[in-house]
Amino acid sequence: MAQPPILSLEGLGLQQGGRWLFGGPKPGEGAEPIDLHVLPGDRLALIGRNGAGKTTLLRLIDDRIEMDRGTRRVKPNTRIVFLEQEPDFRGFASLMDFALAGENAPAAHEVEAIAGQLDIDMARDAATASGGERRRAAIARALAQDPDLLLLDEPTNHLDLGAIDWLEDWLSRYTGAFITISHDRTFLKRLTKATLWLDRGTLRRKEVGFGGYEAWEEQVYAEEARAAGKLDAKLKIEAHWLERGVTARRKRNQGRLEKLNQMRAARAAMISESGAARLKLANDEDFKSKSVIVAEGISKTFGDRAVIKPFSLRIQNGDRIGIVGANGAGKTTLLKMLTGELEPDEGTVTHARTLSGVMIDQQRKLLEPGASVRDILAEGGDWIDVRGSRKHVQAYLKEFLFDPKIVDTKVGILSGGERSRLLLAREFARTANLLVLDEPTNDLDLETLDLLQEVIADFEGTVLIVSHDRDFLDKTVTVTLGLDGSGRVDVVAGGYEDWQAKRRKPVTGKPKSASPTSPPAPTPAPAAPKSDKLSYKDQRDYELLPARIEELEAAITRGEAILADPDLFTTDPQRFATISKGLENARAEKDEAEERWLELAERVEG
Repeated sequence: MAQPPILSLEGLGLQQGGRWLFGGPKPGEGAEPIDLHVLPGDRLALIGRNGAGKTTLLRLIDDRIEMDRGTRRVKPNTRIVFLEQEPDFRGFASLMDFALAGENAPAAHEVEAIAGQLDIDMARDAATASGGERRRAAIARALAQDPDLLLLDEPTNHLDLGAIDWLEDWLSRYTGAFITISHDRTFLKRLTKATLWLDRGTLRRKEVGFGGYEAWEEQVYAEEARAAGKLDAKLKIEAHWLERGVTARRKRNQGRLEKLNQMRAARAAMISESGAARLKLANDEDFKSKSVIVAEGISKTFGDRAVIKPFSLRIQNGDRIGIVGANGAGKTTLLKMLTGELEPDEGTVTHARTLSGVMIDQQRKLLEPGASVRDILAEGGDWIDVRGSRKHVQAYLKEFLFDPKIVDTKVGILSGGERSRLLLAREFARTANLLVLDEPTNDLDLETLDLLQEVIADFEGTVLIVSHDRDFLDKTVTVTLGLDGSGRVDVVAGGYEDWQAKRRKPVTGKPKSASPTSPPAPTPAPAAPKSDKLSYKDQRDYELLPARIEELEAAITRGEAILADPDLFTTDPQRFATISKGLENARAEKDEAEERWLELAERVEG
């Protein structure tokens, strides 16, 4: 017999700041009441804009906030553990003291076991620990409690790539349920099986992982746009605002990705097969004239450790350079040497005379809480200079996904993500031809990340980015500088996945070095496509599976609608069990069908 939900929120309503964030008591007084049922083993992505109430919803699930309306039901003996985005370490002498505090504290040996895998010393002073150390300590504490339901609020923030890989592997083997808020698209695509979408106070659920979210979102907005045709002009504008911003941006981004691929191809022709930083150019003088940063033989050693071994690179105007690697591998050191903030031990870094930079760092110096949005952007006025063009401050706010009405709102009232977005708006307005971004994606929602990708793509100068966000790098940079901790810097045309592919590729003999002025190797003729003819059965599957997948999706939607009745389990347990089993089978068949069709599609497309 199918198991009932381990947690249910029914008719949830919550007031915040004098308004109903969820579920006003009368029609028209607020958003719709929220119903949420979490089943054993659910793997849920919680999606929504900054300020939509995602973290608030997790706090309600964890019973940290009292709801104004509705009921909360939890299956007896269910352990719910909340990994907060910014855990409070005040009052704890060490990271271990933090981990062992609280009513449901885990055993010390369980914490140590996980901490060892995350390479974190739990004896570390909590007051001086870095953001990454605190994050790993909080993860060790949460996972050691053996939760049945794990609530994860931006779990990959401050983690390096190795720690993110470890967490993804742990969660892939975890048998409990989890709900996660994350801006890390790769993390969400790899782990989630269903999506909760919190949008303008309404919570929707669809049994597709994050990989299918954007198509679902556009479908919903398109349906709203059709319905909005019956409304008056003012309401129509409000209803279309989100839809226009999201779908139009994604359509534009398709063209930008094509342009990015062309830039990567051009850069690949300049990088030697060894991936070393020396370049081979068709026209070296032309290349030099466009160079804005030239690093020649630079290196850096701290104590006995070579953080950066001798390394050379020419950065052209318009390059988007991504710097990746584990914490401590030397990313910030390399960035500081390239920007002139840190002198190399050996070698030289030369900047073009016209180079003028803006740096947005991961520390994000706090904006004055008592200042208004207008003060931050326009020094209290109505107009702002945006890279030489004059714009009204309210119009500029809308470009960064703000409601223009917030122009006189105090910064202290904004959410952390909204403050980060405001800082980006201010910095991107400055006139500069070098943009330096150190972990720019922390605290940003997915739509703001889309916007950030668009702004970077349209930026006419050069961009240097340090980030652990794999999807963001894959969609943004033309060249990746990969640091593996040995001091070596790999130079790869492309993004994070291109660097990973190079690392996986076996070395076949000693690579030849290329001089900076040597001509490019001839472009080889394209290889003939492999013959991979489909059998009769394969061809039939390739043609018929899409229709079968649609049938299964429709059946899953019908089953979910029936199970959404909170009284069904009590009034007709046999029907609940039958439909639950059928839903489980349909989801499994759909997953198999999708994997089968994708496999065949790859063969067809060569």
